[in-house]
Amino acid sequence: MSAPKLSEDIRNRLDAVILGDTSSRIPELVKAVLIDSMHHGALDLPAPLKAPRPDTYARRLFHRDPSGGYTMVVMTWGPGQKTALHDHAGIWCVECVVEGNMEVAQYDLVSEQDGAFRFEQRNRVVAGRGTAGCLIPPFEYHTLGNAAPTPSVTLHVYGGEMDHCHIFEPAADGSYRRVRKDLRYHE
Repeated sequence: MSAPKLSEDIRNRLDAVILGDTSSRIPELVKAVLIDSMHHGALDLPAPLKAPRPDTYARRLFHRDPSGGYTMVVMTWGPGQKTALHDHAGIWCVECVVEGNMEVAQYDLVSEQDGAFRFEQRNRVVAGRGTAGCLIPPFEYHTLGNAAPTPSVTLHVYGGEMDHCHIFEPAADGSYRRVRKDLRYHE
């Protein structure tokens, strides 16, 4: 499969926001670019990036900024596919629903003692096409899952290359244990 191309207009707009600004507003500005692009039909993802996998949600590289400032990843979710509770290892992210419906739950870390993490769920929403949200460390703990009976597609813009995260595995006492998870791209 040949590498998909990001439209020059969207690339230029993201470059201006991400590479031209050093403020904490970058995720909100990226979110605005993605929502505007969705509403104007400018964000057209190639069909091969949207194909679901039967075994897990698919994670496919769409665009990598040559200077390393950001990456764009398309994720395709089959019915019932979801993530574990996880973080983004300190990297900001903007997540946009391109097709379908996604259930997003955000969590607050309330304590960590001797490797036992405790969380409280802050909110849970079902996000539809054209909606986007920001994850800005240290407020990055969340789960994502397909809330539709058909595949859903999301686009994620990361403030760098997200090659790992931490997942939180539940323990019998209601706490969670943090485990590093190395990430890879599918085909």
